[in-house]
Amino acid sequence: MNRTVLIGVLVVVILAVLVAILFTSQPPPQTPTPTPPATSSPTTPQTTATPAEITLTIGVTDKVTDLDPANAYDFFTWEVLYNTMAGLVRYKPGTTEIEPDLAVSWTTSEGGRVWTFKLRSGLKFCDGTPLTAQDVKRSIERVMKINGDPAWLVTDFVEKVEAPDDTTVVFYLKKPVSYFLALVATPPYFPVHPKYAPDKVDSDQTAGGAGPYCIKSFVRDQQIVLEANPYYYGGKPQVSKVVIRFYKDATTLRLALERGEIDMAWRTLNPPDLEALKASGKYKVVEVPGSFIRYIVLNLNMPELKDVNVRRALAAAVCRKDIATVVFHGTVTPLFTLVPDGMWSSYPSFKEKYGDCNTDLAKQLLQQAGFSPSKKLNIELWYTPTHYGDTEKDLAAMLKDQWEATGMISVSVKSAEWATYVQQLRSGAMMVSLLGWYPDYLDPDDYTTPFLRSGSNKWLGNGYSNPKMDDILDKAALELDQTKRAQLYKEAQLLLADDVPIIPLIQGKLYIATKPNIQVIVDPTMILRYWTIRVS
Repeated sequence: MNRTVLIGVLVVVILAVLVAILFTSQPPPQTPTPTPPATSSPTTPQTTATPAEITLTIGVTDKVTDLDPANAYDFFTWEVLYNTMAGLVRYKPGTTEIEPDLAVSWTTSEGGRVWTFKLRSGLKFCDGTPLTAQDVKRSIERVMKINGDPAWLVTDFVEKVEAPDDTTVVFYLKKPVSYFLALVATPPYFPVHPKYAPDKVDSDQTAGGAGPYCIKSFVRDQQIVLEANPYYYGGKPQVSKVVIRFYKDATTLRLALERGEIDMAWRTLNPPDLEALKASGKYKVVEVPGSFIRYIVLNLNMPELKDVNVRRALAAAVCRKDIATVVFHGTVTPLFTLVPDGMWSSYPSFKEKYGDCNTDLAKQLLQQAGFSPSKKLNIELWYTPTHYGDTEKDLAAMLKDQWEATGMISVSVKSAEWATYVQQLRSGAMMVSLLGWYPDYLDPDDYTTPFLRSGSNKWLGNGYSNPKMDDILDKAALELDQTKRAQLYKEAQLLLADDVPIIPLIQGKLYIATKPNIQVIVDPTMILRYWTIRVS
């Protein structure tokens, strides 16, 4: 080989080595950061490489009821739906602000009776099936036809829905509603995959919707696995896989976190467990302030509770301050109405009418109803042992003590697991039952209409109906002036305290215990959106 050729070969080799070094020294591609709604609409799966797939394991003591927004009406199942489906609009994570989601814009006409939404183009469900305005229409009409527990969020307001083209959805309302966008942000308005049964509840359907995650697998009461939706318009979340494990009680949940089986314990740890985890210095305990309330449902169809003086006596004998300090270790506050303290229009009507721990008044009311120490009122008090955490048994025991302190009430305490409990509630089989409420939408209407308006409250199974209450709530829904609305809701709360179909108990916070490298954002709606979680 001559010298010229040799030099040429060496030059080529050196250049090749330099190019190889240059390329191998580049950092690996970065995981795309989820973005807020934009006009971009990817029509093919996201293929951007990531340095490593991140899996997050969450432990809960809760259970899934129906993976179907036509019938699901409990907090945790809604959380799963918020992460696996999407609506036309949503709450901006961490705020009370409504922002675009599947829709890019909306307009109103006819004095707020007609709402027109324009969808993003190229939307798809988890398996790549195109999502159009016809799917939104089909899903809304399906909710109306099935008429499950949350259907009132649609049927009370929507007269009909149309899809004049693939990207336009038009709602015709029965009457203008000041908070309609907040309603549209709830699961009954979410478009579901065509695989859902068209005219019946599809409880275990995993086809989902068009949210950030797809349901990979679901074993009832054991585990649900979610994976990032490759067709989601908002891009890929940092946490690509979420595993949710269901635990039988708070003690087992805490042990799972301490053993490293889960990365996060979310709903519900006992107050002493939270204190111990925080004191250990090994975990972050994040406080979630919000509008979670607890209350007692009184079944007016039961002969023992038909006399309003009996219901008033039960309300007067409750001692909320003891419940808050003894059962919940000060992690909750007493509540004297259904509208949470701090929300505009909240008025403590039960405190005004009954006070707290008013056993003497309870005795007087029971005597007026014909009861005495020799002729006691017999009450069945129901609770569910895990859905609201292990403290529920203690709460039921304390209420029993408070009512029996009158000397005129005998309380029998009974329990049922959540699925059975919900079924019994719907059918009106329980006399007195303990429940909790997480907001559907952030408005006083959400703490009054679902409980007190005839038809809207059928899910409670307690038979309460008062035309005067219906009239007040209907006027409040139409009124645009917030001062006037507040006065109407005050009237509703005063009437609630007079009729006593429900006894408000406490207002609570929620807490999340996590490994120290996890950052979470929880909405004021108290929903945890998994795609906003960051792992460092």
